[in-house]
Amino acid sequence: MCRHLAYLGPPVSPSDAVLRAPHSLLVQSYAPLDMRGGGTVNVDGFGVGWFAGDGYPTRYRRADPIWTDGALPRLLEPVRTGSFLAAVRSGTPGMPVTETACAPFADDDWLFSHNGVVLGWPESMARLAAEIPVVDLLHLDAPTDSALLWRALRFDLRRGRDPVAAVADLSFRVEAGAPGSRLNLLLAGRDLLVATAWSHSLSVRTAGGGVLVASEPCDGDPAWQAVADGDLVVARRTRGADENVEPTVEISTVEKERSQA
Repeated sequence: MCRHLAYLGPPVSPSDAVLRAPHSLLVQSYAPLDMRGGGTVNVDGFGVGWFAGDGYPTRYRRADPIWTDGALPRLLEPVRTGSFLAAVRSGTPGMPVTETACAPFADDDWLFSHNGVVLGWPESMARLAAEIPVVDLLHLDAPTDSALLWRALRFDLRRGRDPVAAVADLSFRVEAGAPGSRLNLLLAGRDLLVATAWSHSLSVRTAGGGVLVASEPCDGDPAWQAVADGDLVVARRTRGADENVEPTVEISTVEKERSQA
């Protein structure tokens, strides 16, 4: 389980939402407001990923609590990016505490995070794992539920699946094998952000021409909107458009997106 957030919009520093805001991800790591049955302290690592000037994602991950990393503020302060994703982790019992188990998971086009837990792991995911090429499974980042979900999603994306449909469908495939799982999924690309609210809290704010999605509001801005359980947030920027172009935001039910898959 974790707390996570992602941004799409004009270039900003991730430092504000991650470290400096009144209820930043840093604060949420030790004083979350709503864990929905999870642990209170997210002590098992953290990660920040952003799309750099060359168009590819850069990641910084550690297996330590985010508040212990003295290098992070100086690292993030000069960064300006139009798309980033960050997460802090509370490891599920039985799963390893390692840097590679921390979100964001990534390839050349996407950053991914999972806030929640897959019940019955790993037996409940045998069918999902069987749909993934063996070579992909051999490259699993870590033996965790979140890492497997990323590999399953990555496989669909590389086959040309629509990202929004792929995220929505993954939720239903996991739920079918592991009913009652908590599956807040977060996918960020250069021009697209997709987030599900599935048995965990999620909020969205549109301000300053950008969209910020977070497990909990980072501040007291009244523009924050709670996302209903079962809803899907999609923020889009016209592909190839200047980063200063304001993204469009749509909120719909995951069921609707599944029916369009």
